[in-house]
Amino acid sequence: MAEVSTQVRALRQDVRKTGYYPDLLLDSLDTAVAGEGVRAHVVHHEAHFDGDELRRHVTVLVLTPTRLVIGHTDEYPADDTHPAPYALSSTEAVPLARVSSVVVTRTVSMPSAYETGDPAQEVMLSIGWGAVSRLELEPATCGDPECDADHGYTGTMAADDYTLRMSQAGDGPRGPDQVLAFAAALSAATVEAR
Repeated sequence: MAEVSTQVRALRQDVRKTGYYPDLLLDSLDTAVAGEGVRAHVVHHEAHFDGDELRRHVTVLVLTPTRLVIGHTDEYPADDTHPAPYALSSTEAVPLARVSSVVVTRTVSMPSAYETGDPAQEVMLSIGWGAVSRLELEPATCGDPECDADHGYTGTMAADDYTLRMSQAGDGPRGPDQVLAFAAALSAATVEAR
């Protein structure tokens, strides 16, 4: 029980550290987590430009004993339907048994000098559960460079439900390590859920 409360405290602390509508984020997450324990989490706060406006976005991934919870919060300026600036906070809860792929891509400098445990400069985590698939098509060929017949198309389809990228340059020296720790916990949990 102490581990669960430690994980929940760490999640709350990391959300509050972003300074980005922490009470809204925590309320959204509390609804989605629904009283389950927290095994692991990662918080990603990013800023981007929309025209000449700076916008912020926070993604929070939470691993519970039975589900992967993904929370997104975005802010928007006042518009025709909203007289004041507003935020949208949404969550999705995916049963662990539905998670079909956990893909981790690391970028390291000087791979010839890499030793076990060296930090990655960037980590990309892609998680698939079958809600969204990416289809990449290209014209099929027969291998004959002189052939001009139509051979249809060939391609690949990959699960691409969610991708998170964190780098030392953009997210600080701990960013990639946090994603790797979350990915390891998620991979272990998906094995348990089978």
